[in-house]
Amino acid sequence: MVRFPKILGRPVRLIIIGFGERGRVYSQFCLDNPSLAQIVGVAEPSPRRRLAFQSRFPSVPSTHIFSSWEELVQTPRLADAAVICTLDTLHAPCVVSLARLRYAILCEKPMAVTPSECAEIVRAVKEEEVMFAVCHVLRYSPYNLEVKRVIESGEIGEVVNVVHVEPVGWWHFAHSYVRGNWRREVGGVGALMAKSCHDLDILCHYFSLPPLRVSSFGSLTHFQRSSKPIEAGTATRCVSCAYEPSCPYSAPRLYLNPSNWDTRHWPASVLVDSPPDIEDIRTALSEGDYGRCVYECDNDVVDHQVVNIEFERGRTASFTMVAFTGEVCERQTRIHGSKGMVVGDSKEVRVTSFLTGQTKIVSVSPKVEGVEGSEGGHGGGDYGLMKTFVECVRNGDPTGLGCTPRQVLRSHGVVFAAEEARKKGKVVDVREYLESVGGWV
Repeated sequence: MVRFPKILGRPVRLIIIGFGERGRVYSQFCLDNPSLAQIVGVAEPSPRRRLAFQSRFPSVPSTHIFSSWEELVQTPRLADAAVICTLDTLHAPCVVSLARLRYAILCEKPMAVTPSECAEIVRAVKEEEVMFAVCHVLRYSPYNLEVKRVIESGEIGEVVNVVHVEPVGWWHFAHSYVRGNWRREVGGVGALMAKSCHDLDILCHYFSLPPLRVSSFGSLTHFQRSSKPIEAGTATRCVSCAYEPSCPYSAPRLYLNPSNWDTRHWPASVLVDSPPDIEDIRTALSEGDYGRCVYECDNDVVDHQVVNIEFERGRTASFTMVAFTGEVCERQTRIHGSKGMVVGDSKEVRVTSFLTGQTKIVSVSPKVEGVEGSEGGHGGGDYGLMKTFVECVRNGDPTGLGCTPRQVLRSHGVVFAAEEARKKGKVVDVREYLESVGGWV
C-alpha cells in the first residue's frame, strides 16, 4: 500500500471546492476543530457564496479565493487536501486535475455520474499515488460503527441476509428530488445514485464480500401532472394555488416556518443567503425553483425503488428507497445472521442471540469522540468522516478510511447495474455490466 508524508506540528490544511450546503458542513468541522484542520482556500463560482465564505473565514487571503476549480488548478498546490463539493457532473474532471497536483482528495458522493468517469478517477488517483476517499458518511457514523462492530465480533455468526430501508421523507424528497438540484437523471442515473449510493455502499460494507448480481424495480409514481389535485387548477406555484393550504408539499409551509429549519437553517438556506430572511424567501418562492408546484416540475427521477443484491457465497440483500415516509433519512435495517440478528433504526441497535433468545439494546449517540460540534449530520457521520479523513492525511496512511478507491468503484457499480436492471427489466451481472461500459478497473 502507498504511504504518504506525515504532517507534524500543525493542522491539516484543506481547500474547499464548492461552498454549497455540503461544503459548508465540512468547512464547519474546521471551525469547530481548529487544532485538527484548517481551511486555507475555496473555489466557488457563486459571488454570493464566495462572500459567505469570506465572512466565515476572514483570515483566508483573497489570492486563495477562486471563482472556479479550473482557476484553482492553474496554481501550485495550496493545501494538503481538497474537499470536492461541486455539482456531481464536475467531480471527475475536478478529481483528475487535483490528483495531478498531488492533493489528497475527499470527494462528495457520488464519485461520478457514469461508470467510465468513476473508473477514470480510480485510475488517476492510483497513477498519481494520492489519497482518495468518497463521502460515504454512513460508514463513519457512531451507529454504523457499532453495527459493524457487532458483525465483526461474530455475535450473530455469518451474515446471510440484510434488509435495508431509506425513508427519504415526503418533504425532503420534494425539496431535493422534485424541486431541487437532483430532480433529473444525469447520465442515465437518478435518485438512487444521488440519494442512496451510500446505502448500497453500507450494504457492501456490512458483508465485506463482492456484489455479483442485481435486480431492481421503481418508477416515478406521484410527482407528475397526472397526480395533481383538481383543486389546484392551473397553478404552477404554491403562492398562487388555492389548494396550497391543503397540500402536504406546500413550499410556504416548509420554507417560511423557522421551526422546520435545522441549526444550519437548512432547507431554507438553499433558497437564499444564510441566515435566511423571510422576505427573501417569499421572493424565492415567487420566482425560483423551490416555489414550484410539485406536480408541475421538470423532474424525472423515481420516487420509490427497490434493489435486490446477490453477494459472493450466496448472501443476499434488499434495499428500498421511498419518498413517502414520515421519517426523514432515519435508515431502518435488519441483519440476519446464522447465530443471531440485528435490528436497527439509526439510533438504537438491538442484537438478538439465537442461543439464549435474549436481546440486548444499545442506544447510540451521534457524538463523535475526539471532536467538537459533531451532533447531527447523518447521525454524526459527517464529522466522523472528516475526523477519519483528516487523521489519515495527517498520518500519511489511508488504512483508517476502511475503503479503497476500487471498493468505492464496486459499490457505485451496484448502483449503475441496478439502474440498468430497472430500465431493462432483467438481472444484471455487476462485473459484466461494468466491463461492457468501461467502468471496471
